Amino acid sequence: MSDLDLRKIRYFLALAKHLNYSRAAEELHIAQPVLSRQIRALEQELRVPLFVRDHRGTQLTKAGEQLLEDAPTLIEQAGVVQRRINRAARGTNSFVVGFMPGLIVTGPVQALRAAHPTLSVEVLRTSWDDQAAVILDARVDVGLIRLPVVQRGLRVEPLFSEPRMVMLPIEHVLAGKDEVSIADLADEHLLQDPDAVPEWRDIATELRQRFAQRAYPHPRTVEEKLEHVASGQGISILPASTAGFYRRPDVTGVLVADLAPNQVCLAWQSGRRSKLVNEFAEFARSHFGGRAQDA
Repeated sequence: MSDLDLRKIRYFLALAKHLNYSRAAEELHIAQPVLSRQIRALEQELRVPLFVRDHRGTQLTKAGEQLLEDAPTLIEQAGVVQRRINRAARGTNSFVVGFMPGLIVTGPVQALRAAHPTLSVEVLRTSWDDQAAVILDARVDVGLIRLPVVQRGLRVEPLFSEPRMVMLPIEHVLAGKDEVSIADLADEHLLQDPDAVPEWRDIATELRQRFAQRAYPHPRTVEEKLEHVASGQGISILPASTAGFYRRPDVTGVLVADLAPNQVCLAWQSGRRSKLVNEFAEFARSHFGGRAQDA
């Protein structure tokens, strides 16, 4: 079998998405006969049919379904390789630090700059969705991440932990309390991925079940979450430092006493050997070490 042509894979993905040659060709800005030839060529290279046409239209074969599952990874890995090559071409005069909302990395960043005056040290604000991805695809050299996160391909070193708080509209019945329990929040709508708050799955009420059947916003950033909290559309659980960083007059934070503390870690590619990464890690340990018992 010959090497896979990523251009043909992209053509395949477009056709698998639309299951219609005309619409797929339109999306790709190519003529329909060109798309047909490229798909046939890909099938010949793989020596299997990927699509069948019948009275129902164009359908994926079993082989096509398997390629549809695997193809996005091929495309993504190609992008990762390209980004790593570009970073290598820039040499060692560039170093990028990723950080999650609420975390201030100025101390270790400044220490690295002072130790290497000719080094360009940059920072990149990450999110729940991409904090690991930016490390794995070399957009950053090292990241300050918040658990939980899939750690495959990463070396992860704990730095410190901190309590978690529930963000409530200022007029909420629980606002102003010194602390609450997760059970106190059982009838609220959580405005974030439940994987970020595993304890949330352990409290189930009839009202929560009704919430699941209704259309609710799915905010991605801290700013978006707090906008929805302020308007009474739900609650959000945030680490204490993030809650303090994003203060606003119409939202308040209350400690959730029985939630496990949020763990902040340093992470970098597990197979990477870099004196700069090791040096930055040492600066981070020194800077954040005093916070290890915050929780």
